[in-house]
Amino acid sequence: MVATRRKTSLTLDAEALDRARALGINVSAVAEAALLQAVAEARRQRWLDDNAEAFAAQRDWHEQNRHPLAGIIAAPGGSSWSR
Repeated sequence: MVATRRKTSLTLDAEALDRARALGINVSAVAEAALLQAVAEARRQRWLDDNAEAFAAQRDWHEQNRHPLAGIIAAPGGSSWSR
C-alpha cells in the first residue's frame, strides 16, 4: 500500500534546520517519524485513560480475591501474587 503524501508547512528553529540540512538529514522523514511516534503514544495514553476504571476494578478485585491463578503463577522467589 502506498501512503498518500500531503504537503504541509512547519515552523522550525532556523539554526536546527540549517544544521540538519548541512548533515544531509531528511527533515521530512524525521518529522514524519516523530509524528507517528507521538500519535502512537497519544493513542496508548488515551486507551489507558479510557480503561482506567476497568483496570482499577480489576486491581481491587485481585486485592480482595487474589488472582485466580495465584497458586500456579511462579516468579523468582515464589508466587508473584501475594495477599
